Amino acid sequence: MPTDPGPPLLYLVHRIPWPPNKGDKLRSFNILRQLAERHRVYLGCFADRAEDMAGAEHLGEWCAEVHVERLRPLPARLASLRGLLTGEALSLPYYRSAAMRRWVGEVVERADIRRAMVFSGPMAQYLEARVGLGNAVIDFCDVDSAKWTQYAEHRRGPMAWLYRREGERLLAFERAVALRARAALFVTAAETELFRKLAPDTSACVGVMQNGVDAGYFSPAHVFPEPWEQGGPTVVFTGAMDYWPNIDAVCWFATEVLPRLRVLVPGVRFYVVGMNPAPAVRALAAPDVVVTGAVPDVRPYLAHASAVVAPLRVARGIQNKVLEAMAMGRAVVVSAAAASGLAGEHGRDWLAAGDARAFGECLTALLAAPATGAAIGAAARRTVEGHYSWSAHLGMLDRLLDADGDGALPAAGAAGAPCPAGAPA
Repeated sequence: MPTDPGPPLLYLVHRIPWPPNKGDKLRSFNILRQLAERHRVYLGCFADRAEDMAGAEHLGEWCAEVHVERLRPLPARLASLRGLLTGEALSLPYYRSAAMRRWVGEVVERADIRRAMVFSGPMAQYLEARVGLGNAVIDFCDVDSAKWTQYAEHRRGPMAWLYRREGERLLAFERAVALRARAALFVTAAETELFRKLAPDTSACVGVMQNGVDAGYFSPAHVFPEPWEQGGPTVVFTGAMDYWPNIDAVCWFATEVLPRLRVLVPGVRFYVVGMNPAPAVRALAAPDVVVTGAVPDVRPYLAHASAVVAPLRVARGIQNKVLEAMAMGRAVVVSAAAASGLAGEHGRDWLAAGDARAFGECLTALLAAPATGAAIGAAARRTVEGHYSWSAHLGMLDRLLDADGDGALPAAGAAGAPCPAGAPA
């Protein structure tokens, strides 16, 4: 906590921001550090893994108070089905808790809290009767409703219907929240414009707050031993491997791209680096496909990768895994979806591939010419240093939450000021 912590602030997060070891946690944790510079932060969050409950002790460094509730995914999924009866998005009852609602009410009154920061749309449901959406900044990160609609395109039968329904109902909730909040933020200009297209009446209510990366931690200046014994060209993917878009990405790459690559680049190996690999991911393991599971540090794998891939077919916003690889000075081949909103240029700072053939061609070129990969990696590092500083992006929160400020969104990527507090939904 800073010496002069400033006014109290309620910070609600759908997943505890510790340890900051995956995309949403990295963003929510860095937001917490930014908020703590000028506020006494009262953090309310859920933990969907038992081992994450201990994170409250670590977060005390930045918080006046931390309230963590254990969220058990299976019971939460069953509870979410109530949405079929109430007509609401299933994501809302999934994160609904009487205990969390009681804590919010008690801490708001006890600490006289007048402002709130909300990370992830469903957590906004806890503000209605207390702080109020008009006094809150909402970080949607991505257009989650569009994510569910994308999921529906990869499903059939009842699941496709359920995902489409979730997309429609969640969009209605996101729209209502955006119209009433002090400000509503997304991670890229592309996500912001998508939301404006889906909910045109929110055009003046939303803005952009980009992701960042710790370029000192993820830096090619650090020296690491090779994490593998066998030499030869290596292609690396990093990410939480129980997350469906990541599962889909590596399975697609292993079945559609890797067979082509084996012919063109003999001896190539594919490393899938990340915690909690799903059964479909573990099944990919082969002499030239290594599924590591959780590792203490992903940087050695990035540092010694011949190339890094992000072949996500379903992707929303800027991928932290891509920024981390770029910060490490690695050449990255991304899908069109993962390239959306990414600073830099194809062919100079990163390579984008639209299909399996293009992925194979890009990787073959990189692995055959290490100097080309090194040049792209160096350019990628410069792009990260110039465009992806956490402090530069998150500094806008101070003004948006300022009790005396007008709450105007920044000119870059925004179309005016947010909607007035209490605007009709």
